[in-house]
Amino acid sequence: MTLTTETRKRIVPPRTAPRPSPLARSAVPPLAPGALPGLGHATALLRDPLGFLGSLARHGGVVRIRLGPRTVCVVTDARLVHTLLVALAYDCPRGAVQDTLKTAFGDGLLMSEGQAHRDRRRIIQPAFAPDRMGEYLAVMHQVTEERAGRWRAGQVLDVAKEMNHLALEIVTRSLFDARLSEDATVAFHQALPDLVKGQIVQSLYPHPALARVPLPVNRRFESAVRVLNQVVDQAVNGRAPGPRSETARHTLPALLRAATDPATGLPLTEADVRSEAITMFGAGTETVSTTLTWLLDELLRHPGVEARVLAELDEHLPAGTAPTPEALARLTYTRSVTQEVVRLHAPNAFLMRTAEAPVELGPYRIPAGTELLYSLTALHRDPVRYPEPLAFRPERWQDGGGSGRPSFLPFGAGKHKCIGEAFAWAELTVAAAAILRRWRPAAVPGSRAREVVWTTVQAQGLRVRLAPREPRAAGRERASGGQRKAAGECAPGGERRSGDERTAPGGGPTPSPGGTGPGTERPGAERRGTEWLGAERPGTERPAPGCPFAAAARPSDLPATGPATTPTSPPVPARLPGELRAAADRHADWAVRHGLLAPSELPGYRAYALHELIGHSFPRVRGAELDLLVDMLGWFTILDDRFDGPPGRRPAEAHALVDPLIALLDGNRTPPESRLLASWRELWDRQTASMSPAWRARAAREWQSCLATFPAEADHRARGTVPAHGLGLTDTMRLRRHGSCLYPFMNILERVHGTDAPAALHAEPALHRLRANTADAATLINDLYSLDREERQTAAAFNTVLTLQRARHCTRSRAVRAVRERVARLRQESEELRLELQRRHPAGRWYLDGTRELVAGVQAWTSTSDRYLVRDDDGRRR
Repeated sequence: MTLTTETRKRIVPPRTAPRPSPLARSAVPPLAPGALPGLGHATALLRDPLGFLGSLARHGGVVRIRLGPRTVCVVTDARLVHTLLVALAYDCPRGAVQDTLKTAFGDGLLMSEGQAHRDRRRIIQPAFAPDRMGEYLAVMHQVTEERAGRWRAGQVLDVAKEMNHLALEIVTRSLFDARLSEDATVAFHQALPDLVKGQIVQSLYPHPALARVPLPVNRRFESAVRVLNQVVDQAVNGRAPGPRSETARHTLPALLRAATDPATGLPLTEADVRSEAITMFGAGTETVSTTLTWLLDELLRHPGVEARVLAELDEHLPAGTAPTPEALARLTYTRSVTQEVVRLHAPNAFLMRTAEAPVELGPYRIPAGTELLYSLTALHRDPVRYPEPLAFRPERWQDGGGSGRPSFLPFGAGKHKCIGEAFAWAELTVAAAAILRRWRPAAVPGSRAREVVWTTVQAQGLRVRLAPREPRAAGRERASGGQRKAAGECAPGGERRSGDERTAPGGGPTPSPGGTGPGTERPGAERRGTEWLGAERPGTERPAPGCPFAAAARPSDLPATGPATTPTSPPVPARLPGELRAAADRHADWAVRHGLLAPSELPGYRAYALHELIGHSFPRVRGAELDLLVDMLGWFTILDDRFDGPPGRRPAEAHALVDPLIALLDGNRTPPESRLLASWRELWDRQTASMSPAWRARAAREWQSCLATFPAEADHRARGTVPAHGLGLTDTMRLRRHGSCLYPFMNILERVHGTDAPAALHAEPALHRLRANTADAATLINDLYSLDREERQTAAAFNTVLTLQRARHCTRSRAVRAVRERVARLRQESEELRLELQRRHPAGRWYLDGTRELVAGVQAWTSTSDRYLVRDDDGRRR
């Protein structure tokens, strides 16, 4: 069994509120279920620490677990953890995990208790006094600029490694006025993993004597302790080259050597100095570097958040100016971003205390000698205190929304609260600002940050390729952000302030008793979307001038490829070679892992080249957002293919497949009964992460509209009310419009952009028409290319070309030309609508351009994908 654990961010099961306990104060905390004979819960804890600890909250505010022969009480309620750290701090000192380090590094600030801790804190406090912060900020800025200045365009960085080196150098230069050799820096970082592993293993030993047995883990732990002491000695006894500043007298070693021990009246020993120095190295490097790594990872996933951070930096901390405490205080949105990173990625997986006297925690009486454990990660992802806990939402901290929360304890609380909290917050902001101003990192495909859990939750695996940030890019982004702000549509973090969310097109389709399809379109949009079907005249057979399908790519009556663009379209950066293919590989693994496809089905499925459709339609999407879109499209395609079989003709089977998916959108979080539902749950969580309530409500409505078309079509087939046979052309178009999933993918434009489109833009009737045109044009293009395959289906196909043939009793060629002409008119009208909307809402141009790219992407992909190929009688594809 390995002690290292890689986990995703799902760790807390949903619950509505902390359970009030009916037990008396003498009650014993409940025992968590699942204990194994002899091992207790150790296996579950080692296999998935975050998942296991997060699951305990459902059993009570304090829960007993067994680790071999030992019983540990896990405190899961944030209020009780706060009580433990503040009111009970003197009765519940440090626990077994910290005691392991105490034997190695002495009785320093991190490990000391009682009066010794208070005395040592008073000695060290001047090093973190407010009047020193300006000095530290200058050093932080200089160190980061120097390190970032050594990077090169196109270079691929191991972000965790770079941030480790950066954090260590900042601590060394700021607190010790020293420089470490490169060998010492490398040795320090190589020794840390062995130190942490040994710390965990030794804390779990049933008897302390086992730590002296020459086991490999113990030997590596002792070697790591020696290396770290050597590195600290170099920092404590060395100093940076150059003239010694007046403030060098205030370095941490100088403060310690000038102090006396109040208990003895004697100067502190060199062992005392080393003990405090190692505390600062440990606390000031790993946790800060891990948080910096997560910060960069989250900004890569949320480019809209990154743009707002850069805009705020331009306004309050212009490039070329030295950071000051006053400037940092004005960076309110940037502080919200760093707070949200620290909340979502709390650096401490678990910490321990030991009750030296009987104590009361809530309704429970805890006997003396009991070990108490708590997980900051689980507390910070509690859905009761942090709605949508796994979503990255900086806006939850705006306007003081998160200040003073007893459930937010990244630096602890009470007498043991981290002495360097202000230093750490400043370091995160200054380092991130210097890096982002100089470089625009792009994640290398397949190398996003992942959680690796020891006592800390580390970020490993993030690799980025560097591109220089254009000198004026930040200014342009600030202007864009200013326009969005002036439009008044978004609260901090992208959440819409106002509540005038209009009903989106496509909300809630339900087959009517009369057999007509669903629809809640605005009348104007519906009329414009179907008027072309009303009168077939001979003059309509000639393609309209400028028709994008004037030349054919496959059979002569099908359209050619070639995405439409306009001279005003912004340039699209080239993707890295193989980036789309890597996303396709990850999607194939995802589909097989979720049981959506068997490995034997992959070759035919991969021939669809769905990743290329996403690549054409969303040319700027990278990394995790690219993976999300490919997974969404693949999941929908797999679902759609199921309705080529019996569910497409049997309404009961169709409802059995779709109704649980729709119920999940309504908030029904029952345990998944199928692999399809389980994968949909995971996709929905990924889609909605960090998005505003207005966006989530709109997305839910439009996914419901889309999914409801499957049983609606099955019902029409079962009753014989298929297109042109009881189902009119208008209702057919309405079904096709909502069944194509174009509305959800128009919504996802906002997800990948990182913020909602302006609320005023969403309220425009012209936008409703544009969205309807976009869905219709893409659907009609799809109908043209899928025509050969759908003609051969035994079940009635909801294909517009076939519907026209039946309804107008015209030839296949004439129906195809009518569809082609309609696509041309839709695209022309859409351009006029975009120009009109862009004049009134310039901050929403990215959204308007995105609707054009969606149609162009569908056109480019349908001409090359194997999805719509059919086979001749001899099995050859055509």
